[in-house]
Amino acid sequence: MFLSVRIFTPLFVLLAGVQAKRTDNCKLISPSESEQNALSLLEPLTNQNFTAEQHLHETYSYIFQVCGDAGGVKDAGLVQKDKAGKLVSVGSYNKTRAIKGSDWILLIYEGGESYDGHCSKEARKAMIMISCSKSAKNDFSVVLEDNKKQVDCYYLFELDTDVLCPANPSKLSGGSIFLIVVFSCLAVYLTGGFLYQRLVVGAKGVEQFPNYAFWSQIGNLSADGCDFVCRSRGNREEPPTYRGVATEPLGEEPEERDDHLLPM
Repeated sequence: MFLSVRIFTPLFVLLAGVQAKRTDNCKLISPSESEQNALSLLEPLTNQNFTAEQHLHETYSYIFQVCGDAGGVKDAGLVQKDKAGKLVSVGSYNKTRAIKGSDWILLIYEGGESYDGHCSKEARKAMIMISCSKSAKNDFSVVLEDNKKQVDCYYLFELDTDVLCPANPSKLSGGSIFLIVVFSCLAVYLTGGFLYQRLVVGAKGVEQFPNYAFWSQIGNLSADGCDFVCRSRGNREEPPTYRGVATEPLGEEPEERDDHLLPM
């Protein structure tokens, strides 16, 4: 009994690990079903580091992870790295918001390290606009750092990916379905008939074709039908209106007598 428990325990742990999602690491500030669904769509982007550089007065690089430790910094979803290699948390995935659109998700990490002297020393905040792009795959870039005000400063980033692109289901028309059914039935008829004629009847050559006698006469039958429907039969006389004369021979007109004109 003890041995069986030791054998199956790793299996249970493995199954539990498969079912768990990496996006569950994100802690939503105001949990809702819509935000949970939005995070679930980002599952294919987990376990990846996305990097971008910003060249202003100083050069900074940024590392972003979906619900993971960016740059190895615990609880940091997005970090800033300077030339000296110092890492600053821009946003924590323990304070996450997720807003979903038709083909985009706005992921917001709050609770980063506080500003040193501006933005009223509030905590940093990162906003990542993740959009559908079939041409660009996982292109991460810096848009701006809005820190020229007293409160509500933020960093804005873009991530173009094909993960959020809606699928284009192939819809067949009624005519296409009909043709598929017809050709499928025809293929079954020809294959089954050929095998029957060859293996059961023992036919050889063209006689292996199913219903060969019928199909060999189909051309003649079609021609006979066309001849019956389209062609005229027998000799037909044109009506007199088109010939200008009567068809029956003219009889002799009665002889006119002029005896009454003679003097008595």
